[in-house]
Amino acid sequence: MSGLTHIDETGRANMVDVSGKTATAREAVAEGFVRMSAATLALALSGDAKKGDVRATAEIAGIMAAKKTSDLIPLCHPLALSKVEVRVEPGEGGLTVTAKVRTTGPTGVEMEALTAVSVACLTVYDMLKAADKGMTLEAIRLVKKSGGKSGDWVRA
Repeated sequence: MSGLTHIDETGRANMVDVSGKTATAREAVAEGFVRMSAATLALALSGDAKKGDVRATAEIAGIMAAKKTSDLIPLCHPLALSKVEVRVEPGEGGLTVTAKVRTTGPTGVEMEALTAVSVACLTVYDMLKAADKGMTLEAIRLVKKSGGKSGDWVRA
């Protein structure tokens, strides 16, 4: 019908059958950005935010989220993740969030990397919202992926 793998020939939602796919090493990297005022960024980097260490908490939240992706996104397969790395680093006008996720399996980890970044960004917002309700979450996107039938992909 549509050529989309998550829609069957009748237009209904469909969890893709990956049982016949070869298990390969797969990796995905995603990133996002939380834009904030200079004062809020200084607060986040100081470690003195009211709710605690913003960066460390957001990194842990991202790791936890990657592991729960199939519980959050209806048609995602539960995966045995071999590595989840989330980093929250200062950037121009806010915090950059990057997630790298790895597995060896029959399907990719793009959704896990994107979920990790999204939840880490939301955690930054939650921890700093008392100081700056005007923060924005921006540019959450896949940066690159490797492995599987479709091979490697890198954002241009």
